[in-house]
Amino acid sequence: MATKASKDHAGQRNTKQDRGNTSTIIEFFRNEVTQFILGLIIFMFTVYGGLAVVSFLFSGSADQSKVENLSFFHRGNVEGIENWTGSRGACLSNLLVNECFGVPVLFMIFFIACVGLKLMHVKKIYLIRRFIFCTLAMIWSSTALEFFTHGFVRPFYFGGKSGTVISELLKINFGYSGTVLFLLTTLIIMMIFVSARTIPFFRKLFNVRAKIRFSGKAKKETEKTGNDDIEDETELLDMEYPNEQPNILVEDKGKDGRPLIEASTEALEVVIPPEEEMYIPEEKEEKEARERPVSTYDDDDEEDMGDLETLEAYDPRLDLSNYKFPGIDLLKKYDSGGKIVDMEEQNDNKNRIITTLEHYGIKIKSIKATVGPTITLYEIVPEDGIRISKIRNLEDDIAMSLSALGIRIIAPMPGKGTIGIEVPNKDPQIVSMQSIIASKKFQESALDLPVAIGKTITNEIFMVDLCKMPHLLVAGATGQGKSVGLNAVITSLLYKKHPAELKFVLVDPKMVEFNIYSVIEKHFLAKLPDTDKAIITDFTKVIHTLNSLTKEMDDRYDLLMNAGVRNIKEYNDKFINRRLNPLKGHKYMPYIVVVIDEFGDLIMTAGKEIELPIARIAQKARAIGIHMVIATQRPTTNIITGTIKANFPARIAFRVTSMIDSRTILDAPGANQLIGRGDLLFYQGSDMVRVQCAFVDTPEVEQISKFIERQQAYPSAFFLPEYTGEDGDNKSDSADLLADKDSMFEESARLIVIHQQGSTSLIQRKFSIGYNRAGRIMDQLEAAGIVGPFQGSKARQVLVPDEYHLEQILNNL
Repeated sequence: MATKASKDHAGQRNTKQDRGNTSTIIEFFRNEVTQFILGLIIFMFTVYGGLAVVSFLFSGSADQSKVENLSFFHRGNVEGIENWTGSRGACLSNLLVNECFGVPVLFMIFFIACVGLKLMHVKKIYLIRRFIFCTLAMIWSSTALEFFTHGFVRPFYFGGKSGTVISELLKINFGYSGTVLFLLTTLIIMMIFVSARTIPFFRKLFNVRAKIRFSGKAKKETEKTGNDDIEDETELLDMEYPNEQPNILVEDKGKDGRPLIEASTEALEVVIPPEEEMYIPEEKEEKEARERPVSTYDDDDEEDMGDLETLEAYDPRLDLSNYKFPGIDLLKKYDSGGKIVDMEEQNDNKNRIITTLEHYGIKIKSIKATVGPTITLYEIVPEDGIRISKIRNLEDDIAMSLSALGIRIIAPMPGKGTIGIEVPNKDPQIVSMQSIIASKKFQESALDLPVAIGKTITNEIFMVDLCKMPHLLVAGATGQGKSVGLNAVITSLLYKKHPAELKFVLVDPKMVEFNIYSVIEKHFLAKLPDTDKAIITDFTKVIHTLNSLTKEMDDRYDLLMNAGVRNIKEYNDKFINRRLNPLKGHKYMPYIVVVIDEFGDLIMTAGKEIELPIARIAQKARAIGIHMVIATQRPTTNIITGTIKANFPARIAFRVTSMIDSRTILDAPGANQLIGRGDLLFYQGSDMVRVQCAFVDTPEVEQISKFIERQQAYPSAFFLPEYTGEDGDNKSDSADLLADKDSMFEESARLIVIHQQGSTSLIQRKFSIGYNRAGRIMDQLEAAGIVGPFQGSKARQVLVPDEYHLEQILNNL
């Protein structure tokens, strides 16, 4: 038994060792350096092989007798070889050309070179498509060369022995004429897969023949039988092109000599936007030297600066000089498998759009398709005299004919003389955050606060500067990508800004969305001095934090005024260049980005206490570097009020359920026609752009946060100014009132909330109590934040929207 057990243990160890060896080998070949070296070797070998084959065309007949019985791995020297690549190149070219597929073997050499370039990551190449094309082209060319040159005096087999065998088999089975037709048919089929213009070309070619034949026949038949035979001929031609509108110009002249029928259709032009150029990092020393601040001084500052002028420029990153920015490898790369446009889908959609428009008497001149990651934009040019409003009203009809969700008509396209119809793709692609961060556009961006949102329909990276927005409103229904969008905003800022340059204030009433960022508290987060957690979840702390931010805003404006500058950028430049004295209270000011999730829940709970400080910050804080991003899943007018909309000019709308919600967010319809899963509309000023939001998953955010957490940090989070309230007496009075609550307090609170009327007389009538007692209960309700202050003869404002939020307040009390 012991022997058997020991054998089992030994077998398990061997199995684990084999698995470990296998995984080591796999990791070795997945290594980027290994792949580059292997790709380089393959590419250089194909260059060698290509030179050998090209040289064989000139020296093959002279070298053939010398290398005919030799292999590539022969021993010894062979004298008198004329091939440019020596005796081994002559052997290799003789094998490839004479023994295999002749000169067309260059197609396969080209494919192997593409494999090398793919491994070197020099260029994005779709290997499967290229392999199929090179293989078919090599076989067809080899066969055709041998078929058409057979019988001529040749220095070598132009199509190789393989081409000879295939051409002979075809001649035996199909004869000379059948082989020609076979080669011609296969050539056309290959051209169809290579170019989308092949089918329209042959249709036009055949239609020209039909047009010439038919116009001559029509002229003769019209004189005898009138127009009836022409209509029959037109029906016959329509049967020859089922489900397609042929490019036939039929002229049926009436008594006045003018044509009665004219029909023509242009081929669909499909535009595939190129992929964004990837970033190649430069040397670290060069980048640091380029970004190192240079100190400049003015003569007017000499008296104030004293000895500081002799110092180098101030480096705000000095405290965390060893901080490393997160790497691109922390983000997941989603393999799209190489985007191949489904021409059948594009042509089918084109035909359905044309047919639907023609049903309502709308003819078009041309149609063009631009294929994006999730949406395809069809741009049409209608015939002269067609009203745009007529096409815009057919949105639902086109959606029904295409059986698609999220059809949106843009009439007209801004800056173009076309009408756009956006149609979702059947096979949408994931826009990964990795592809956005790794792009050259993002990495070399000079924006102050770059926010990478995703990709547009034209496959371009869509980036905005939060400093110029200056605040962002995000809204959308539950599960449409709102939280992912907020993570994309935060992630893009983490990848571009140093902890000394940026601080976040994160408000998370749901308590779970932003908790993942709690580990970077000492690097990037800001909080009140008396709070334990930097992620704010309690609405009372939200009020205190927002009011603290208004105090920070006022303090920063005082510093800007004393420094004689207009914005934070000018102030920090002046401070870095030692033109502001720290002894006079000046300091380097980081940007502060306030991100509030579930803004609607905060408004329902605290009402004006939340809205007023947000409005103050939104109106004034742009110049001093405080920017807000607020998100809500309830885009109603009592949540997104006129004050909020006026101060948040930049808005992101994910899919919503109704047109009313879309108008609330964007002041226009459109968000109700999105397809979800990150499909959004970005609105700023008068421009509205459709974007597919970049997808960043929770594990990716967690890896980024842990990467930052492991590095050296500041001793504590960035402390905001302490907020003590406008007057301490009111707090003590409120505490005294709530310490001795009336027995009717809770019943009165429920009554007020149910009726939404803050009236003392209502309490007096309903509970049959005296006016003095009812007035004291009303004061207690005000101290508890359930009703607003006294407004004279008007009823007090009720601050709690429903009983659910009232119960939360009563439980806290």
